[in-house]
Amino acid sequence: MKSARDTLMYNEAQESAATVERQLAQNASLLKSLGERLRAEPPRFIVTCARGSSDHAAAYAKYVFETQLGLVTASASPSISSIYDAHLKLDGALFVAISQSGKSPDLLRSAQAAKEGGAYVVAMVNVEDSPLAELADTVIPLRAGPERSVAATKSYLATLAAILQLTAYWTNDKALHAAIARLPDDLRRGWESDWSPLERGLVDVHNLYVVGRGYGFGAALEAALKLKETCGLHAEAFSAAEVKHGPMAIVGPDLPVLFLGQDDGTLENTLSVAAEFRSRGVRVWVAAPGVEGADALPLPTGIEPIVTPLLAVQSFYRAASALALARGYDPDVPPHLRKVTETV
Repeated sequence: MKSARDTLMYNEAQESAATVERQLAQNASLLKSLGERLRAEPPRFIVTCARGSSDHAAAYAKYVFETQLGLVTASASPSISSIYDAHLKLDGALFVAISQSGKSPDLLRSAQAAKEGGAYVVAMVNVEDSPLAELADTVIPLRAGPERSVAATKSYLATLAAILQLTAYWTNDKALHAAIARLPDDLRRGWESDWSPLERGLVDVHNLYVVGRGYGFGAALEAALKLKETCGLHAEAFSAAEVKHGPMAIVGPDLPVLFLGQDDGTLENTLSVAAEFRSRGVRVWVAAPGVEGADALPLPTGIEPIVTPLLAVQSFYRAASALALARGYDPDVPPHLRKVTETV
């Protein structure tokens, strides 16, 4: 049996800081030019297209783009083009296709349809010579390098970092540039955070909610997927603004909740929902900077809210790798799954 530190998932997640550091250096010139282009010819709106973990990165991108750029950002369903062959009216739009492999037929068809509909297509992709990269107007390489575990880790975090870097070069925001420059060191600090209480607490659990809001909602989606994928644990993600609109009805001692938060305008609501769940006898864990207590999962302090989800997800990956083994699963080889999923 593998130990927690022997898994590919653990070791590839641990490479995230070096991955982001490499990405910062190697993509600087490219993103500077792209940022200048987008300022000179600003799009009317932004459309993202992705599946799986990449779609969770797109959920993060929505909050980043809308808060930092003021541009409405919508997610396009790949099947609109690949199955229904609909003609999209995307004149003047920026179309951001996100994929690790850049091979899935539905994403390729969607990107092609976006170009035909008048959009400028940017591909965020880890495989630089992939079909999606060849099709795009501009390619933003993720620079994650080979990823052998079926569960994507460093490539997911590299996508979030690429979204931040694109936004920083587009806005020329000095504070955002500074936060990104600190990110590799912040990730290295965050890697040492001890989330073992979550590992121990979920060994025998069958169902779980993961709750986030704003920048952290995509992180909640990603954590829920990874718990299904690597740990055989049924987990569902909700916004802290939505979880009380129905889902709260079935929480209780047998359905614990993991909250992921960041220190911005969403934190008070997130913590109040956690407190309400706790008052109902629900087992709760909270990961947010500066939050202390028996159910707190540590994150480094002094971290900007917009980058906090990257540190939370990194710590979660480390915990999930150990949890999978404790539950009798190999996190690197989830049952019934392959590394590259090609959807029509």
